Amino acid sequence: MIAYYKHKSSNNYLFLLQKIPLTLYGFVIASTYLDKIADSLVDLLQLFGILLRIPSTVLGLTVLAFGNSVQDLVANVSLSKKGLSTMATTSCFASPVFNLCVGLSIGFYLLLKTTGKEEIHVELPSNIANGFLFTIANCCLVMFSGVIIGKGMIGKGYCYVAGILYVIYVFTSLYI
Repeated sequence: MIAYYKHKSSNNYLFLLQKIPLTLYGFVIASTYLDKIADSLVDLLQLFGILLRIPSTVLGLTVLAFGNSVQDLVANVSLSKKGLSTMATTSCFASPVFNLCVGLSIGFYLLLKTTGKEEIHVELPSNIANGFLFTIANCCLVMFSGVIIGKGMIGKGYCYVAGILYVIYVFTSLYI
């Protein structure tokens, strides 16, 4: 038997087997556009950094971090408001892990492939080390406030402390 899918707003029937390739094609096209737009935005951000004499680490810490995270922020706030706090919390941790593991690995692979090198020297500037420390501090804060103190519940205290922790992170990173 062939599976059918009926769209709510129309009376047209499409074979499910026709929708899957179309959906995958749309995903590839959207990803390609996002890649090109992201490349252009990074180039533009570098240009502004050069013209305004702003270090790239500061631009990455502020403008690029905000632009990269705003969609996650909106989604997680929306999830939390709907009572899906576990999904929002999972997303908060899964998204950066995905970016670090998949995003960096693909980026480094493509860089190695295009340069023909076997390895690339990577420095750990103090502001990135600072970011690692604050990430670990926030993870400990979530574990401490949610598991140890709250017994599976996160209260308002975490919200205030995490906000203060982020402000301290931004100021210490800019100072460094």
